[in-house]
Amino acid sequence: MDWGDRLNKTVVIVLDGLRYDVMLSSMGYLNHLIEKNQAALYKVKSELPSLSRPLYEVLLTGTPSCMNGITANSVVRLSRFQSVFHLARNNGLKTAAAAYYWVSELYQRAPFDYFSDRIQHDETKPIQHGMFYYDDSYPDSHLLADAEYLRRSFDPDFLYIHPMNIDDAGHKYTCDSPEYRGMALKMDSLLALLLPEWIEAGYHILITADHGMNADGHHGGTGEAERDVGFIAIGDHFQPGIYTDEYLPQLAVAPLICGLLNIPMSADMVAIPVPGYRNQV
Repeated sequence: MDWGDRLNKTVVIVLDGLRYDVMLSSMGYLNHLIEKNQAALYKVKSELPSLSRPLYEVLLTGTPSCMNGITANSVVRLSRFQSVFHLARNNGLKTAAAAYYWVSELYQRAPFDYFSDRIQHDETKPIQHGMFYYDDSYPDSHLLADAEYLRRSFDPDFLYIHPMNIDDAGHKYTCDSPEYRGMALKMDSLLALLLPEWIEAGYHILITADHGMNADGHHGGTGEAERDVGFIAIGDHFQPGIYTDEYLPQLAVAPLICGLLNIPMSADMVAIPVPGYRNQV
């Protein structure tokens, strides 16, 4: 194994709808890694609007909604900006995603066809290998199994994983419910089965959320419950520690992924310093 090449491989996990305080209170394995100096913890203030589709675009293109035009969940069209998927493919890297179908609509084609777009393998597309679901209750366990299948079968340089059950429980039962916290606990246990192997293999792993959830079971507004999310970074390029004195801007995520993949960021991204990140210029 060429260790330098392996260090460029990156897994990004977006836990849809997971608010910051629940990441800290209900995810024992992830916090164990932080406690034992195996990971770095950050606190992110999401962009506005604190809605899913606009924030998928923020996380993957590094552009705000006023610039990219993905201003609401009902805006169904391809992105007009270069995502990390585009940039990785254009620089000869292999991409894969196990994600909600809105990600396919942003970067593959829109609208999504439930039958032809569920599983996609096309080297010419930004997401070269994709498995997409369209039911919000699609089990997170199955989604992570989809992701691991893609990793083992295609060895992508950039793997994007996007489960939905935490968000689904928050909408059904609110964030202050055993169901919501239980889904976070379940996800933590699932990640505890996969992360040790990925860490041992030398992957860089980023774990975050698009937005949080309020006590009414909603998001989209400006409150801390809706906007504050965690960001956990694992890998050789990060100094383990807790870096939560100041917010990490959500617009920093896409250029950070480009840095980990060792590819140029797009002209629309702005490099933002990330405390504890050893590879920044």
